[in-house]
Amino acid sequence: MKKTFILLSGMMVLIGCLVYTGVRTDWLDEAAAGLSAFFPEGTAFAEEKAESVPVEGYAVEEQKVQMPEEESGTDAPEGLTEEKKLLLREEQADSYAYQQLSEAERTVYIEILWALVEFQENITLSTLDQEEISRIFQCVLNDHPEIFYVEGYTYTKYTLGDILKKITFAGTYREGQEEIAARQAQIDDYVSRCLAGLPAGADEYETVKYIYEYLIGHTEYDADVADNQNICSVFLDGRSVCQGYAKATQYLLDKAGIYSTLVLGNVSSGEGHAWNLIRIDGDWYYMDTTWGDASYQAVGGGASYPEENMPKINYDYLCVTTEQLGKTHTIDNVVDLPDCTSTDANYYVREGLYFSTVDEEQLTRVFQSGYEKGDAYITFKCESEDIYREMQERLIDNQEIFNYLDCPEGVVSYTDDEQQYSMSFWL
Repeated sequence: MKKTFILLSGMMVLIGCLVYTGVRTDWLDEAAAGLSAFFPEGTAFAEEKAESVPVEGYAVEEQKVQMPEEESGTDAPEGLTEEKKLLLREEQADSYAYQQLSEAERTVYIEILWALVEFQENITLSTLDQEEISRIFQCVLNDHPEIFYVEGYTYTKYTLGDILKKITFAGTYREGQEEIAARQAQIDDYVSRCLAGLPAGADEYETVKYIYEYLIGHTEYDADVADNQNICSVFLDGRSVCQGYAKATQYLLDKAGIYSTLVLGNVSSGEGHAWNLIRIDGDWYYMDTTWGDASYQAVGGGASYPEENMPKINYDYLCVTTEQLGKTHTIDNVVDLPDCTSTDANYYVREGLYFSTVDEEQLTRVFQSGYEKGDAYITFKCESEDIYREMQERLIDNQEIFNYLDCPEGVVSYTDDEQQYSMSFWL
């Protein structure tokens, strides 16, 4: 029977169907609408609105006090003993932003951290630089997603005439300590349920993948939910935006023994965004849990197509390099980040879905595995544009895809992503 080819195209993502002549095709418009919802026109992903909040997004209040001439303004933070400072410094050995700071900046970090954790007020800081306070405050929050209750901070400038003598710091909080403790208990319950399902003997990559999938499966993208800049929106409400996703990812990874931190920046449209830097087996990678969630794609695409007919998870941003990330993300982080170059723990590499050549045996294994597992679709990625173009020519233009798919009705639905060099076929 003759094969004909129908192409439904967007700008960056092509949506196509290969159809045997004479077979019913009245569902193609519906399928194309569904795929377009997952892959919005004009980019591989819909751009998120600026819900990633740098320090400017927190409430910061400045006060000024004139000091009596007899005060020197050199007093140290009351209650923060040298012993406590040493203990806090030791505890920051795995805090990424802290480790990137100078010794003087680390001292201010410890003072701010102690004030926020202990709910201390009017702590004298070891700096007179307001911009430095802002930057280090952001470092503390990037390292500590468990400090979910902070709304901002107040700093008071003490002057003697026109001379600035000291600055004191106090956090501002969304709720009282009893409410914070109650929320923490609910967070602990969520974490226990999540990690209880972690497969026995899972290695670091498998642990990261499990948490990525678990969060996506238990969270809906919702820009209107309360506390969407912290972990409470995810762990208590199951709804959040990018910074909530990223902080919840960081929190769970930490509990599972995986090193990670929060990263701030922008996506290709210039809008603010948040994601994670992680370390697997000694190598650095980026991961973006928000962009892996179909519920975010549905909101970004603005489509009404039923979400259950879309892929639930997109793996393009699970353990990627700096180069790959840079195609859609721009880093604007508070401290420098390492150059991520390894692909060893990349999802497509680890799962056997990465093609460095057009390998017919590998293609056969990929499709057979998808059918055996009962997957609704399979996605694979090409190493380069040349491999991607060759794969596109052979599978689509020459219609060799019918060698791998079980098509009793002779219809194949697929997406073709030129930016990611990836192709997805519905089974």
